[in-house]
Amino acid sequence: MKLTVFGATGGTGQRLVDQALAAGHHVTAVVRDPARLSQANHPHLEPVTADIMDATAITPSVTGRDAVISALGLRPGAGGSVCADGARAIITAMRSTGTRRLIVVTASGHVVDEGDGFASRVLFKPLLGRFLRKNFADFARTEEIVRASGLDWTIMRPPRLTNGERRPYRTAIDRNVRGGFSIARADLADAILAALADPATVGHSLSVGY
Repeated sequence: MKLTVFGATGGTGQRLVDQALAAGHHVTAVVRDPARLSQANHPHLEPVTADIMDATAITPSVTGRDAVISALGLRPGAGGSVCADGARAIITAMRSTGTRRLIVVTASGHVVDEGDGFASRVLFKPLLGRFLRKNFADFARTEEIVRASGLDWTIMRPPRLTNGERRPYRTAIDRNVRGGFSIARADLADAILAALADPATVGHSLSVGY
């Protein structure tokens, strides 16, 4: 496939680009600093420097692509709406070009549902929400924007991300993975690529975890 990845130099984005290239996909990586891409000289990688908040600037990067993936995350000093503002710009660009498949990464922490155990519902997540209030508000707004996009979207909801080794993980559609408190970024990248090829994930959230 021809894929466009936003947030390609982040922890998840780098692993996603590496795995996509290894699988034979062509990847357009929209970044601020192409030098941070681990495989900048790969023949199937096209680095593009553009302001991800500018829909006009990123439109060429999503034109003619089979899918677009946003692995954006908050960074120090960037304000509290990076993911939502980025999603809005990406969706605007996709609508103007006719590109339809979109995967956006948020987090499972800001959602409490039947997938959560008692301790998660009444203790861990309320406590986490106090410390990550701005992040969670950004993720919630991002999901609202994605759901209203009219595109063929999937929202990926990982728990705490680690740099651990890959191992078997679990997924759940439209609910959290019970007891899935963490996942390696490499496994999240694998789950994203798997979701791209699975039509059952279109129009749904997909949680992952061990």
